[in-house]
Amino acid sequence: MMGLLGVARTLRERGVMGINERNAEFNLVYNERARYPLVDDKLLTKELATKAGAAVPRLYGVIEIQHQVETLAALLADYQDFVIKPARGSQGDGIVVVVGRSRNSYRLADGALMEQAELEFHVSNILSGIFSLGGQIDRAMIEYRVNFDPVFERITYRGVPDIRIIVFVGVPVMAMVRLPTRAAKGKANLHQGAIGSGVDIATGCTLTAVWRDQIVTEHPDTGNPVQGVQIPHWDRLLEIAAQSYELTGLGYLGIDIVLDRGLGPLILELNARPGLNIQIANRAGLRARLDAVLAHRARLVSIADRVAFARERFAAVA
Repeated sequence: MMGLLGVARTLRERGVMGINERNAEFNLVYNERARYPLVDDKLLTKELATKAGAAVPRLYGVIEIQHQVETLAALLADYQDFVIKPARGSQGDGIVVVVGRSRNSYRLADGALMEQAELEFHVSNILSGIFSLGGQIDRAMIEYRVNFDPVFERITYRGVPDIRIIVFVGVPVMAMVRLPTRAAKGKANLHQGAIGSGVDIATGCTLTAVWRDQIVTEHPDTGNPVQGVQIPHWDRLLEIAAQSYELTGLGYLGIDIVLDRGLGPLILELNARPGLNIQIANRAGLRARLDAVLAHRARLVSIADRVAFARERFAAVA
């Protein structure tokens, strides 16, 4: 039986990167600390993207202080569906997705009903910082609920899938699509039980997938294959990912994009500390790809250059 040192050696030989390596050699080196607030605060990210002409889900309103919670019902009166999320939240915590109304209650993405008082209490919890990074006092965002592209209908459970792309000095190096499941209560979050399916950078076609600690080929709730699905607007998704470098000034980050059936690609959020499960979903390590970018960085100037390089060098091996 292989010992821990043997396992670690095997993973390193395959280019699989761990958290300590990511933090020490990439986050600390390529991400200026002063720029973290641009991605840690979703409201700042939305403002930044909007100024740059990038599409984002429409913002309906913001609750910033406890006294404003009393205005929540009036703010939501014109909307049948919407999303409430903490501006500084992480890993999908604190997000409430309302898909409709039932008399005086709100119907959530997982089918449950929430009363007005419960929703107000949840918003109060957001403001207190329960869901935020470091427990900081937070703000609650109310925004447009994405209607996902029909391509995902057979491989998702209720919620909205998103595409995570890791970008290094402006080069998209690895991607996956995160698919909501019943276990994740309709959320596209791997920590809560969503599926992560690798995506071929060259073609935008899905590869094998990881669910919890298992490699899977089918969605556990729909039974449909998750491999071989062509992600729409792939050219545009790679361009948006590459542009995120100029947008934030962060050299190593993850960008999450959703595909709305009417509006197309929308930037959902950016992350200066993207998780590493994407390597399992792609059955490939990040380190070799990051080293390849560094070796050719001098000639990767324009967005077009960086996208072309990614498609050529990081195509999935048949």
